[in-house]
Amino acid sequence: MTVPSQAEAALIETLQERLGKAHVLTAASDMESALVELRGLYRGTALAVVRPGDTQQVAFTIAQCAKRGVPVVAQGGNTGLVGGGVPFGGVVLSLARLNRVREIDPLNGTMTVEAGCVLQSVQAAAAAAGYLFPLSLASEGSCTIGGNLATNAGGTAVLRYGNTRELTLGLEVVLSDGRIWNGLKGLRKDNTGYDLRDLFIGSEGTLGIITAAVLKLSPAPKTRVTAFVGCASPGHALALFNNLRDPAGDQLTAFEYMPDFGLEIVLKHRPASVRPLAERYHSYALVELTSPRVDADLRRTLEEILASALEDGTIADAVMGDSEAQSLALWGLRENLSEVQRLEGGSIKHDVAVPVSRVAEFIEIATKACEDAMPGVRVCAFGHFGDGNIHFNLSQPLGMDKDAYLSEWARFNVIVHDIVNGMNGSIAAEHGIGLIKRDELARYKDPVALDLMRAIKRTLDPGNLLNPGKVVEIGADSPATFPVETRVTKTGLA
Repeated sequence: MTVPSQAEAALIETLQERLGKAHVLTAASDMESALVELRGLYRGTALAVVRPGDTQQVAFTIAQCAKRGVPVVAQGGNTGLVGGGVPFGGVVLSLARLNRVREIDPLNGTMTVEAGCVLQSVQAAAAAAGYLFPLSLASEGSCTIGGNLATNAGGTAVLRYGNTRELTLGLEVVLSDGRIWNGLKGLRKDNTGYDLRDLFIGSEGTLGIITAAVLKLSPAPKTRVTAFVGCASPGHALALFNNLRDPAGDQLTAFEYMPDFGLEIVLKHRPASVRPLAERYHSYALVELTSPRVDADLRRTLEEILASALEDGTIADAVMGDSEAQSLALWGLRENLSEVQRLEGGSIKHDVAVPVSRVAEFIEIATKACEDAMPGVRVCAFGHFGDGNIHFNLSQPLGMDKDAYLSEWARFNVIVHDIVNGMNGSIAAEHGIGLIKRDELARYKDPVALDLMRAIKRTLDPGNLLNPGKVVEIGADSPATFPVETRVTKTGLA
């Protein structure tokens, strides 16, 4: 364990006096969970884990760290997948205690919540008020709204409701010098200068620390219908999506894609799961329609669309949930996919987006390229088909050594990301850049855009103290200037 310098010891003492010793953790055992990325890709170090109880304590902590030149890495649920929340020295700022719902304004259709609120709790608070907060992720039981904002999280309902950015009207942010920007206005229209809100959403804690937000609420669905559809190819699935858009309109809430390999490993590792269709097909789509109207005949609408698609050969088979339990079981086939893929060995993951019109083409071209590069690699391409976001994951060939397989990560990055870039896509759709894609960003991002990003970083964080080394580098003083590979652990990489 590294012994704190005199300045660092003074910082810890100052923070303990203001926050209390119970909320300034320095013991290795107390800090352990804050130092490791969810997938085990990175293990960091920290001087302390600080747990402020309100925005004023966050501001005090930031100001004291800035005064002494100590880096700060904010954490919520620590469910990130790109190393964005891993500290390499300095202080971890846990926002877990900022977990209050400050206000629900039904007439304005908004709720104001603190950054440490668990997403599931935000959903529940909205539901208790008779509304819907539509952001929905596999990690919603542990991720926090601050982390969702910091990464501009997507999820399964983006097709209808948009990313976290589209669900947010205002923010409260602590800046790198400890000042507090109060932008908590629940306004749909505000053209008083630059849109500061959008600077901080998706910035991964590198420009400021989000402490609270005003979120949009939507009418709660009163009717829903879910279907699981078998298709001959990704192209057929895309054709089904196109057929759904006009007749379903904004009732089309979700259109999720998964391959046969994905379904088979869910059935293999989740024995309670039931095969939804009598036959196996190359591709599957999970479709959901919802409406705030009790009398909406969504089932008839979906039945007619699917019947027509079956007749013209767009789809091969389909099943609809006849009850809430059956619909949840169909959703479970998709929602369990990320978790069970870990059980198939090493997984090289890509969270990418291409124009919706090219998602099928991307899956087919990238699949062939990867299979040609490594015979036996098992492609698991799944995700939010309706908004162009594909999780293009590669499971190791059967019998191959896991470490040997994972050593090919950089080679597959080039293969997949070159194809994405050639389709005018993005190498980071909803998980962020963090550390794992920082160098990739420099390869694919427009140079002028990178210059602008660095200029914004230097302006808002001139000391490079907020989550330094993540997203973009702005100087040789960054703690993350050494090669990424030196920080990748073999344990738990999946």
